[in-house]
Amino acid sequence: MSAVEPMEVAEPAPVVPGSFTLRRAAAAGAPPTPVIFASPHSGRIYPDDMMAAAALDAQAIRRSEDAFVDQLVEAAPAAGAALITANFARAYIDVNREAFELDPAMFADELPDFARIRTARVAAGLGAIAKVVSEGQEIYSRKLTYAEARLRIEGAHQPYHAALASLIAEAQAAHGLAILVDWHSMPSMAARSAGGCDMVLGDRFGAACAEELTALAERELEDRGYRVIRNTPYAGGYTTEHYGRPARRVHALQIELNRGLYLDEETLTPTAGFGRLKADIEGLTRALTRADWNRLR
Repeated sequence: MSAVEPMEVAEPAPVVPGSFTLRRAAAAGAPPTPVIFASPHSGRIYPDDMMAAAALDAQAIRRSEDAFVDQLVEAAPAAGAALITANFARAYIDVNREAFELDPAMFADELPDFARIRTARVAAGLGAIAKVVSEGQEIYSRKLTYAEARLRIEGAHQPYHAALASLIAEAQAAHGLAILVDWHSMPSMAARSAGGCDMVLGDRFGAACAEELTALAERELEDRGYRVIRNTPYAGGYTTEHYGRPARRVHALQIELNRGLYLDEETLTPTAGFGRLKADIEGLTRALTRADWNRLR
């Protein structure tokens, strides 16, 4: 076995109760497979402090959710994959962004010098604390304070990533590598603009994982009748970019699901397609957890 440099595990931060849910594939001992699933945008908790500052109601803000993705992948632990899901809404704190990726125009006081204020995501209003929902409506009726941002980052963002980094380190220790799949959903309008696709596989144009991982997911999904494209319009977000280090035996793949497959996007309720999509994801999960990943070492 090749020597593996483990991923660095962040120092523990104060955890807001229930900020994430972690389900391991085994109650004790080493993880049975190197596969880890994450759902960072399916959280449905909108804290009172957020809503008191909001100009929109919760239903309007919910349109930014990757609604019910956590339920679509919930069978992962039974198949041998660990599963971590963020419970707070992505509009409250987006764990698929760098923690201090913040828009200074949203704050009444100054941000620290290390804040990343000039990124494409901040410019689009979708930093770690989002300025707008997906339709471009501004979320807040007042400016926030940096203290509010720190509470969200230290209480939810940092603990989520500390837990995810620990899962990766455990997989590496047990199997010599880790396979991280970051699950998302996209508006059906975005899917139509991408040529009517059902799913987008984002591997940072091959930089975040081995070709074998992307190809296996693509093949399994296409065999189930889905139209799959790669990296357009979603090549992978912060999680894929930050953790995807094939040279360090950490392979990260983002999968975007067309919401039209399973969701009424007006009422935000599951449709009849939910059951079929969930079953097909379970089939992909079994393929991922049963694959022989030794060849990637």
